[in-house]
Amino acid sequence: MSEVPRTAGELGVAVVGYSFMGKAHSNAWRNVGAFYPGVPAVRRQLLLGRDADAVSEAAGRYGWAEWATDWRAVVERDDIDVVDICTPGHLHAELAVAALEAGKHVLVEKPLSNTVAESEWMVAAAEKARASGTQSMVGFNYRRVPALALARRLVREGRIGAVREVRLSYLQDWLADAGAPMTWRLRKEAAGSGALGDLGSHAVDQLAFLLGEPVTAVSGRLRTFVPERTGPSGREPVTVDDAAWATLHTQSGVVASLEVSRVATGRKNSLQIEVYGSGGALRFDLETLNELWVHGVGGTDDGVSGWTRVLVTEADHPYVEAWWPPGHVLGWDHTFTSQAADLLGAIAAGEPPNPSFEDGLAVQRVLGAIEESAAQDGATIHLDG
Repeated sequence: MSEVPRTAGELGVAVVGYSFMGKAHSNAWRNVGAFYPGVPAVRRQLLLGRDADAVSEAAGRYGWAEWATDWRAVVERDDIDVVDICTPGHLHAELAVAALEAGKHVLVEKPLSNTVAESEWMVAAAEKARASGTQSMVGFNYRRVPALALARRLVREGRIGAVREVRLSYLQDWLADAGAPMTWRLRKEAAGSGALGDLGSHAVDQLAFLLGEPVTAVSGRLRTFVPERTGPSGREPVTVDDAAWATLHTQSGVVASLEVSRVATGRKNSLQIEVYGSGGALRFDLETLNELWVHGVGGTDDGVSGWTRVLVTEADHPYVEAWWPPGHVLGWDHTFTSQAADLLGAIAAGEPPNPSFEDGLAVQRVLGAIEESAAQDGATIHLDG
């Protein structure tokens, strides 16, 4: 492709990965300056992947200046300032650490890595890089759903009283058909875990995001309903879970139930969150992501008050000011653009963005404890709180 002229102050971005998440992140980098003009300008310099034909085609389609297949050479380039990692989990740690050591700001898709040990390595590299102004962030994009950001505000302001219980479920059905083909997401060596890491990481992060306190104990179960699937070489064993269930306890005594599944027939992308407090309650479903249902938040006690639907599209709602007039709803893809803007704003301010690698490590520890509990027939596993 033709060379893109460099402009002073621009940050050169490289995205590693070109399929589902690479496409979503590419869309965000293309649009971030249009909707968040106050953040540093970016130059969409490079899209990186292992398959030269596929990544070159994707780079042209997504609007990247060039493409490459060797990530080690890319992280050393002077014209790359931000490395955005959208690869399978087993590649996160080595790539992120190398990029940070090369002085690049790093964004890593969730979960932070496949293991606690890898995540600890990444956190150590992030701490060292942060001392010299190099920032890092883990991509839990649902923190940028305006309705969930509003829910967090209401919880933190005490608008529903003391939180007692939280219900978290994230259900999909793309593996409900036993004939669905084998994919890297079903191999433990690449994905780390199945529904637990893929979907459970989002749910566990939301618990921390909403409550602002750590999980101190868990008990859990895992299940693989379809033990084999057909891949390029024939039938292969599925080495990760199809579904997971857990009970989580937080530092203040909140009890949370967790259910995640990729075999929940009829559910396409349903992250449901219910928060029950001593004076009110909140509920949310990602499949209607512009709505937050509230109960008791207004403090009325007239005997007829019930659940109220709030359409979270007003300019004073979180993140909405950057987008459309009231009532013009936002979508799933908008969260990635807001995420990119938050990272760029933190880089410009010289401040660590959120969620940090430390937040990603905390999630990984909970996921690891659920796996440990499942291996011990649902025993309670205690974490440092």
